[in-house]
Amino acid sequence: MTCEEVLLAYAEEYGHTVAAPQRVGYALAALLPFWGSLKLSHVRGETCRRYAKFRGRSAGTIRRELGTLQAAINYAHREGYVTSAPVVTLPEKPEPRERWLTRDEAARLLWAAHRGHKAGHLARFILIALYTGTRKDAILRMGFAPNTVGGWFDLERGIMYRRGADERQTKKRRTPAPIPRQLAAHLRRWRAGGAAWAVEYQGGRVGDVKRAFAKAVSEAGLDGVTPHTLKHTAITWALQNGASTWDAAGFFATSPETIERVYGHHSPAHQRSAVAAVERARK
Repeated sequence: MTCEEVLLAYAEEYGHTVAAPQRVGYALAALLPFWGSLKLSHVRGETCRRYAKFRGRSAGTIRRELGTLQAAINYAHREGYVTSAPVVTLPEKPEPRERWLTRDEAARLLWAAHRGHKAGHLARFILIALYTGTRKDAILRMGFAPNTVGGWFDLERGIMYRRGADERQTKKRRTPAPIPRQLAAHLRRWRAGGAAWAVEYQGGRVGDVKRAFAKAVSEAGLDGVTPHTLKHTAITWALQNGASTWDAAGFFATSPETIERVYGHHSPAHQRSAVAAVERARK
């Protein structure tokens, strides 16, 4: 089989069942120009490295795209289309980004969003992300009642459900968590105004904020800020304010290992016992 046949079979037969089917489409659009005519026997380290040069994108992007190729190959093997599954060679995993917003930068971003978008949908997205550290796609599917699209805010019980009942759980965990008091006040006001979705424009759910967010970032005079930066910011602020690794992991739906590895140094308690031991006078 060619890689194109494997990729298309994966997309048509399995792609609609994944948490974000559109990402499979994005990956196929990138993979097919290079891999389409190649046989599975061509999948080896040298070819994967050549693909990375062909694409000329970041290591993180290449890893995601080649990860889809590996998933398609594994699917074809499970379904019996092929008798063996070659291993896709991925680039080294990039170091986690350290970019997070200061309080002043967050205020500037919010002001730019509110001033540049009269409907306020982008400002709502930013507020939810800063208070909850929820990923962009999950926020944009959240409403004020149970729905078939995504999660919802239960304002009566004060709980946010990041994942809808019909959605599959993935490694990007989307567990329930309490709604912070300050955010709950905003949410009640938005719902009282007739909103059905947490982030909506002219009564309809917003599908993406990519362009609007980039414009607000530019107008705020910020660099290196993406929607995912807001998750980094929320976790960083929580640890700076004394949250424990365990509680932060639960609230932000992130593994304790990731919290410790990526954000742990922001906590006032980070390695405190080790420093105290070093500084303690010897008897």
